[in-house]
Amino acid sequence: MIYSLYLSMFNWNGITQKTFVGLGNYIRLLRSDRLFLKSILNTIIIMVMSLPVTLFLGLILAFCLYNIGRSRRFFQVLNFMPYFTTPVAIGFIFSYIFDWNSGILNGVLTGLGIFKEHFFWLQSPWASRVIVALMIIWRNFGYCMLIYLAGMTAISRDIYEAARIDRANPVQVLFCITIPMLKPVTVFLFITALIGGFQMFDEPVQLFSGWSAAARNIGGPEYSVLTILWKFYDDAFGSSTRLGYGAAIAYSLFMIIGIFSFISFYISKRGDNA
Repeated sequence: MIYSLYLSMFNWNGITQKTFVGLGNYIRLLRSDRLFLKSILNTIIIMVMSLPVTLFLGLILAFCLYNIGRSRRFFQVLNFMPYFTTPVAIGFIFSYIFDWNSGILNGVLTGLGIFKEHFFWLQSPWASRVIVALMIIWRNFGYCMLIYLAGMTAISRDIYEAARIDRANPVQVLFCITIPMLKPVTVFLFITALIGGFQMFDEPVQLFSGWSAAARNIGGPEYSVLTILWKFYDDAFGSSTRLGYGAAIAYSLFMIIGIFSFISFYISKRGDNA
């Protein structure tokens, strides 16, 4: 981290002599690099789309599996499988589903008469963001489910028995007992998902560098899925070799993650003290 901060003060391509520019790379990032600002906005938009759904879906599945007896292990493994699926495979699957020409989704929708012609899913900015959000949800909800299940085992069964005696229905048990008592787990998952979201890279890159030639596009249509980490990679090792500028992006990302994590932690602690 210290070397990254040091390197961000120079213009350097890894071969020639370093040129000291001080805060010049940071000033350029914030004042003239519109793609960097757009990458921040894209990352936040995709996180807003995916993070709440991932947590809620993981919680609901955990609650359902916690209350079933037989076949619980089977459904746990089944729902957890996407989490250890390789990003390359996930990108291939979603590229195949949403491809304009031979995608499964277009075939189904046109076959049912919902669409008259194939839709360019991977050429639409907002559709591309939604697809990346779906990839993140599909991959991570199983992890959230397992963490929530672990948290539920720490809740005393006597509380659930008392609620059952008081004739509380499952919805009341979920919102009045389970969710409040799982608040520390939710805060942990939220902060770790927030940190992982700002480091989003695999899903958009694999989606737009997959088997479909139409999908190969840096940042997606109109740079709509260009994330901060993808921007860093492209500037430092991709279309150009500006290691000093890339280090400035990396250190800026570190600061953004630190600020958002601190705010999230502060709000959660303030809620506990209220």
